[in-house]
Amino acid sequence: MSANGERARPEQSFRGPVVLRREHQTEGSTTDQRLLDSRGPSDWVHTDPWRVMRIQAEFVEGFGMLAELPRAVTVFGSARTPADSPEYAQGVQLGAALADAGFATITGGGPGAMEAVNRGCSEAGGLSVGLGIELPFEQGLNEWVDLGINFRYFFARKTMFVKYSQAFVCLPGGFGTLDELFEAMTLVQTKKVTKFPVVLLGKEYWQGLYDWIAGPVLKTGKIGEKDLALLHLTDDVDDAVKVVHEAYRAWEETH
Repeated sequence: MSANGERARPEQSFRGPVVLRREHQTEGSTTDQRLLDSRGPSDWVHTDPWRVMRIQAEFVEGFGMLAELPRAVTVFGSARTPADSPEYAQGVQLGAALADAGFATITGGGPGAMEAVNRGCSEAGGLSVGLGIELPFEQGLNEWVDLGINFRYFFARKTMFVKYSQAFVCLPGGFGTLDELFEAMTLVQTKKVTKFPVVLLGKEYWQGLYDWIAGPVLKTGKIGEKDLALLHLTDDVDDAVKVVHEAYRAWEETH
């Protein structure tokens, strides 16, 4: 306390906008000094403040690359889909149909169903986009990607999927596809994004999930009838593209 009874201001130092007081204020060097000194350990590149810069860089890179992308559809699907399977063939057909309809295709850029869609789009003369992710078991972007970028962080990549597409189409897939599917549904349901359709392509694969959503999830009031209407289940590629077209025309009328 000071002589007049006021609490004494503690000693402090500054690290940019950060205020350091009491036992936290002692530092042996300044930020500039540590930046310019090339000696010493490199652990700092793995700290949270540095990760923030990496995250920012991923957003800047993604926005810069995709800002002038034409109308596009994001397609999800399993990286484990065999190249000789009917699902792969349907992915190629879907990619070509979207290209013929004037849409670029965006996938996760990996193998399997993603490769199939990129291949179909590229072979049909469309713009084939791949947004890859750093994983220990995948081998970079597939050869059919015309415009690609690799991300470190899932959430930065997910933002690009949503921001630059007019619809989602889900081919049969696993946890990654389900993750993207339900995140998209949540964003649309909560009006965080402009309403756009989510198409489940492959009735045999998706019917059980759809029935569960339309059954106990809806009947117990966990979602509403309007929420269920956000999903479109089909076996037909042309039907899927028609849904995308109709949604895009509706979007154009309001913009």
